[in-house]
Amino acid sequence: MAGGVVVGTAPFVFDTASGGYLTGRQLILPLALVTSLFFLWGFAYGLLDVLNSHFQIVLGITKLQSTGLQVAYFGGGYLCFSPIAGSVLKKWGYKKTIIMGLCFYAVGAILFWPCAKFSSPSKADAAFAGFVVCTLIIACGLATLEVSANSYATVIGSPEWASFRLQLCQSFNGVASFAGPFIASKYFFSDGNADNLTNVQWVYLAVACVGAVLAIIFFFFPLPEVSEASLAEQADQHAQQDGHNGVSRAEKPFHKQYRLIYGFIAQFMYVGAQVTVATFFLNYTIETVGWSQAYASNFLSYSLIMFTVARFFGTALLTVISSDFLLFIYASICAVLSIVVASASGSGAIACLMLIFWFESIQYPVIFVLGTVDLGTHARRGAALIVMGVSGGAVFPPIQGAIADIHGTHISYFVTLPAYLIVASFAAFCWFQDGRHILKVKDVVSNTASDEEAVANVTDVKEVNVMGEKY
Repeated sequence: MAGGVVVGTAPFVFDTASGGYLTGRQLILPLALVTSLFFLWGFAYGLLDVLNSHFQIVLGITKLQSTGLQVAYFGGGYLCFSPIAGSVLKKWGYKKTIIMGLCFYAVGAILFWPCAKFSSPSKADAAFAGFVVCTLIIACGLATLEVSANSYATVIGSPEWASFRLQLCQSFNGVASFAGPFIASKYFFSDGNADNLTNVQWVYLAVACVGAVLAIIFFFFPLPEVSEASLAEQADQHAQQDGHNGVSRAEKPFHKQYRLIYGFIAQFMYVGAQVTVATFFLNYTIETVGWSQAYASNFLSYSLIMFTVARFFGTALLTVISSDFLLFIYASICAVLSIVVASASGSGAIACLMLIFWFESIQYPVIFVLGTVDLGTHARRGAALIVMGVSGGAVFPPIQGAIADIHGTHISYFVTLPAYLIVASFAAFCWFQDGRHILKVKDVVSNTASDEEAVANVTDVKEVNVMGEKY
């Protein structure tokens, strides 16, 4: 029987379908564990902007200095470390790479303790430099987790349901992104903590403990692995089913994976637009209708809630609508809304700005899946390249900020228009390449399972043999 998913020892025995992937209830435990990782980096990202503001107050640093956190997070972590994470993933596999990412995450979080403990106004620059280093270490861990977890959620099950699985996992990322600022507003700025870093110590100590516990769980849990041979076989099967004369994308060298490269560009543009839309939300609402910062912050929270709800709603839509077609519709709507936001005014313009959050919801996971599907042995390096696209979040805000300083925040929102148009063009490219389906194509591969030899039930496995290799 074809297959490349590593099975574990009893009682965790995972049989594989004919395509070398898990199906049905076999997916529940592995996906549940991997989903916890999505929550981790969503929580860390949610704390980032809050820390920015808190450090300005406590340490007396400028707004420009405070952006060092974003540079370390997006530039140092995602841009620079993602290729390293991809190489580790290719050599060591998913389980070891995930554990490595969790270790980076826990170490970076626990180092916040001494930085916060010994910080003082007289040592503000040194203290903030320490926080930037901690953020960089955390970002390296998160980049590693993104490369491995996004890829794992994509390849562990049927390829036809890859967008659905990743969208479902990313939905919990949205929940955490909202929970981070909520917890921070309650514990960082409440009562006598508004001008000190005492509670920052405890929050990040708790974060470090969660990372360490998850690393221990992953160490002992027999996480099913996916071999590169199995990924290559899946790519060949899909090439035959799609009428490509048996020639799959996986057979091309990495530098000729043009769909993957296009996906990286689309992800770079999307994340850049997403980050900058949220970054200047408060400025836009204050300038447009004259709201106070506190009142405008409530509407930013409502927008983040919309984003989170829309991710779960998008998960449902992906069960019936083709992912590339849905991405095209959502990105096109975002492009139209960005024109309205940049040219209109009043409460209607703010409503359009909030709607952008709704239609951004599915874009990251769908771009990831469309860019990395059927890459075969290139899947792990491809995942690293797509995750590098997150670095767009370090590029777009300074560009929009420069335009806003000269022409106003209103006009600056035109910077997001080309980003959404490129995402829409990538979706259209994939749609035409994959057969121009509007409704979701049913799982063709799994229907052949009955024609393959069934896997014998295993009750006591001493060693596991996967594609001729022992683990």
